[in-house]
Amino acid sequence: MIKKSFVIWLAIIPLAFLNGGLREMVINPLIGEKYGQSISGVLLCIIIFAVCWLCIPRIGTGTTKTYCIIGLWWILLTILFETGFGLLIGNTFTELLKAYDITTGNLWLLVVLFLGIAPWLSAKTKKMI
Repeated sequence: MIKKSFVIWLAIIPLAFLNGGLREMVINPLIGEKYGQSISGVLLCIIIFAVCWLCIPRIGTGTTKTYCIIGLWWILLTILFETGFGLLIGNTFTELLKAYDITTGNLWLLVVLFLGIAPWLSAKTKKMI
């Protein structure tokens, strides 16, 4: 189940990049960065849920604990990926931590937390648990 869930997590990455591109090229110029960050965060949660909801049956039937472990796995993978990629492109830890400050309108922290519950929520809505 972990390997299959990893593939689903990998599928979310390019969609998250596309969402970021949409935010920078379309949403922010139209409504500003603060509100653009928030809208982009909500949009990414919708994308995550849609991918998870469509793909969760491929993982197989599990328990509540199984889907919670997958969610925690996804949170860990996401934080490691974000940190590694951010440092690779020249950001500092201070700059990376700013993304977790919801007072700026950036909902990244909530997106990461939502990512953690998305497997369980998807399985629950599909009556797999």
